[in-house]
Amino acid sequence: MYAAGIDIGTTTISILLLDPDKKTLIGRRTMEHNSFCEGDAADSRLQDPEQIWSITRGALRELFAEYGKPDVIGLTGQMHGMLYVNAAGEAVSPLYTWEDGSGNRLLKNGQTCAELLKEQVGTAASGYGLTTHYYLQQTGRIPREAVKMTTISDYIAMKLTGNREPVIAADMAASWGCFDLERGTFSLDRLRAVGADVSYLPPVCASHCVIGRTAEGIPVVCSMGDNQASVAGTLQDLQDTLVLNIGTGSQVSMLTSAYLDCGTSGIELRPFPPESYLMVGAGLCGGRAYAMLEQFYREVSGVLSGQMYDQMLRQGEQFLEKYGRDRAWRIFTTFSGTRTNPEACGRMEGIRVENFHPGAMTVGMIAGILEELYGYYERMCQISGQRAKRMAGSGNGLRRNALMQQLAEEIFGMPLQMAAFQEEAACGAAFCASGILNL
Repeated sequence: MYAAGIDIGTTTISILLLDPDKKTLIGRRTMEHNSFCEGDAADSRLQDPEQIWSITRGALRELFAEYGKPDVIGLTGQMHGMLYVNAAGEAVSPLYTWEDGSGNRLLKNGQTCAELLKEQVGTAASGYGLTTHYYLQQTGRIPREAVKMTTISDYIAMKLTGNREPVIAADMAASWGCFDLERGTFSLDRLRAVGADVSYLPPVCASHCVIGRTAEGIPVVCSMGDNQASVAGTLQDLQDTLVLNIGTGSQVSMLTSAYLDCGTSGIELRPFPPESYLMVGAGLCGGRAYAMLEQFYREVSGVLSGQMYDQMLRQGEQFLEKYGRDRAWRIFTTFSGTRTNPEACGRMEGIRVENFHPGAMTVGMIAGILEELYGYYERMCQISGQRAKRMAGSGNGLRRNALMQQLAEEIFGMPLQMAAFQEEAACGAAFCASGILNL
């Protein structure tokens, strides 16, 4: 008996089959979906949900043909984003991803939707589903045929089961913002007070449950947030553990059993099934900052094909060995702003004649990604009154970068244990689904 896990990421789709009892990987597929599509502004970040579904469906057919059908399917995917479906359960809009900047555009009253909702309702930021929905409502851009909102991974669940109406679990729902964590529901009264049309919101599942079956009769479990799934797929015992995840974005997460008021610290409290929470600090650039640097090096050198990551790694290691981390450039990797300050910019400091080397820039970029997360970790410790005793790592941005792993141990002062499975979020979704069916 085995379970399938599907992770709809920002750039890739990962699907794996595993034996939950033996904790062994049976088969997997990971492919880029290349689904970004053009928006109406420079800060638009949209994707084509039908292209994502087509690639997912094809990969599932291949895996099932090679290894057989699983006993259950669990899903996860990029959080915060949303799309609209019609009464037949078909997508009638692009996916507005977590990177979409429409929530930071000024309305006629001089405020942004993110500012208004954060002030009047609760947690909100550009890229959060309800912020995007409110912007589209205020500017008359909700498709006429739309009847409900959903996430991309919950949409894939609809396509798998043939469901016409979406449902959403609390961890995914909270990622849309304007959510009452203590009650486990959207802040409906406050949303109505600012004129938000809440009829588009799907019902919230109290827990992850089977929402339907495929045409072949395979149970499909309600999608979970990719942050929660990555944590669940990294370690089975999460007590006193700090989890670093670095992919396109980045997160540092720590488990707490109690509800904590994180105030204006920049730390988010997210539901973690079944009855716990994660304190999360999220960097909006994360691994993308390192990819930006690789692209910069290619432009400077005139390299039109291939990648320069191996050379970057060698130069960074050589610089560290010769000069040490203190002599590297000081780089703040807030190139996409932060949740609390979308206007924040990245910057570079400490550049001198003697350290004007690409290795110093590479080390500085990696350290900058990690130091942003370390700052979040320190705030978590202040809020909870506890410090982690160990550290686990996940995400391909961290897994594929030995220098980043080395610097993570140095900056956080703890040994780093990488997750056993490469696609941690898909693995976490499979484990969650198998636990629900008691496989």
